[in-house]
Amino acid sequence: MFNVLTIPAFDDNYIWLIKDSQSQRCIVVDPGDATPVLEIINSKQLVIEAILLTHHHNDHIGGVDELLSHHPDIKVFCKKALFKDAVLVDEGDELHLFDDRLTLNVWQVAGHTLDHIVYFNDQMLFCGDTLFSAGCGRVFEGTHQQMFDALSRLASLPSETKVYCAHEYTQNNLIFALHVDPNNQALLAYIKQVSKLRQQGLPTIPTTIQCEKEINPFLRTFDSALTNQLQNLLAKPITRGLQCFEALRIYKDNF
Repeated sequence: MFNVLTIPAFDDNYIWLIKDSQSQRCIVVDPGDATPVLEIINSKQLVIEAILLTHHHNDHIGGVDELLSHHPDIKVFCKKALFKDAVLVDEGDELHLFDDRLTLNVWQVAGHTLDHIVYFNDQMLFCGDTLFSAGCGRVFEGTHQQMFDALSRLASLPSETKVYCAHEYTQNNLIFALHVDPNNQALLAYIKQVSKLRQQGLPTIPTTIQCEKEINPFLRTFDSALTNQLQNLLAKPITRGLQCFEALRIYKDNF
């Protein structure tokens, strides 16, 4: 019923375009740059119904003003008033789009930023800079506890949920993941799969919740092999769960 198109931007950003299969309407997620969005809108003769923003960083919102200057009737959804007439959404809200044929839920996931939210249903998750393939966002404004809670919550989504994050960081993330989880067979297989995709110039995103639970160290903080490896690398005792996550995130920040 809906197609999700990938719009590369800057060096490694992804802007997502949700196309309605029954009309020429679409929704744009995190348009940091208007130019590639306008190119695809014009070439496919699409009409933007809404813009969804996950958080306030400029590489996610920088193209909004220009898109609004071309299409002033677009609804902009975000957690705080980043733009005039924006529709403010928060924890537990539902968005009903394309004449109610698409419903997206909103969760608050403070950690990377305090205003970070995600949009999701059983099929797809638009998670901005909270969850990446084989990684997660840096903790800039929130706490490690908040980011740990956010990731734990996202991991509870159905395993087949497609994860549309906002950056092509996968190969760099995998270097760290392999360092802290070297005997993970699912991770070793995924590294080969990702390498093949990148050699062909293809994106590694979307990933899935199931895949990330198997290969992403930040979702595997209760795994004893990973925790033991991290203890050896850092030469200090580490307990599973939050302490493991915090140690991983700080280690990755300086890796």
